[in-house]
Amino acid sequence: MTAAAKHLTPVVLELGGKCPAVIDSDVDLQVTARRIVAGKWQANNGQACISVDYIITTKDFAPKLIDALRKGIEECFGTDPMESKDISRIVSSNHFSRLQSLMDEYKVYNKIVVGGQRNQKELKIAPTIFLDVPGDSQLMQEEIFGPLLPIITVENVKDSIDLINSKPKPLAAYLFTNNDKLKNYFVQSVSSGGMAINDTVLHVTVSSLPFGGVGESGMGSYHGKFSFDAFSHKKAVLYRSFSGDSSVRYPPYTPEKQKLIKAVTNGGIFNIILALMGWSRD
Repeated sequence: MTAAAKHLTPVVLELGGKCPAVIDSDVDLQVTARRIVAGKWQANNGQACISVDYIITTKDFAPKLIDALRKGIEECFGTDPMESKDISRIVSSNHFSRLQSLMDEYKVYNKIVVGGQRNQKELKIAPTIFLDVPGDSQLMQEEIFGPLLPIITVENVKDSIDLINSKPKPLAAYLFTNNDKLKNYFVQSVSSGGMAINDTVLHVTVSSLPFGGVGESGMGSYHGKFSFDAFSHKKAVLYRSFSGDSSVRYPPYTPEKQKLIKAVTNGGIFNIILALMGWSRD
């Protein structure tokens, strides 16, 4: 963006952020778990800007969700995901070290409920789920961009909205529920680059939907025709004839002209008629 600014070149700035997934208790749990697995570990093992960064669900529902995610991971990557050929390696040794430090932070290392295996030589980290990590831990302070998935619990699923809104605006936000009122409330209350209801990631594959961030997650949007529009200048052109040239537009501005100009700028045909007749509501 800095480089483009030197040349006054317009940009679409797509950044990232901590993309939340809110899970209600009325969902189809098996389908929900599969779609979270797809939106987290299938998507480059979490190394994607729109992958699920953390989950919010209720305290009562969290154990069921963890069991379903454990089964979903096993179905996709086998009993030992470190041996799976369907899961991505960590992109670099530096990135591996960063993720390892997130896992080993004293506030969270004992919060692992699924996974935790790692192999630095092979640059592999297994799908790893944490439960109720502190909000001030590094896991919850920066974009994870890897296979680590914290689950945060709340008393009521609607409490998740305040939690999401207390953080920088994410590039994507996800909600799983069968409650139409909650869907509408989520869409209206959460500001994010994009959303998917009852799925993850797939909204970016729809060319008729814009893809981009808002606030800390970026500006502008692209995909499909939105890409063409983003980098096209919309030139405004007004054509006029030489007729209908009113003296009201030009000085000197007499009291009568001022009344008429005020009526025109305020709108409303009734005010304009009053001004033409020399009357005014003032």
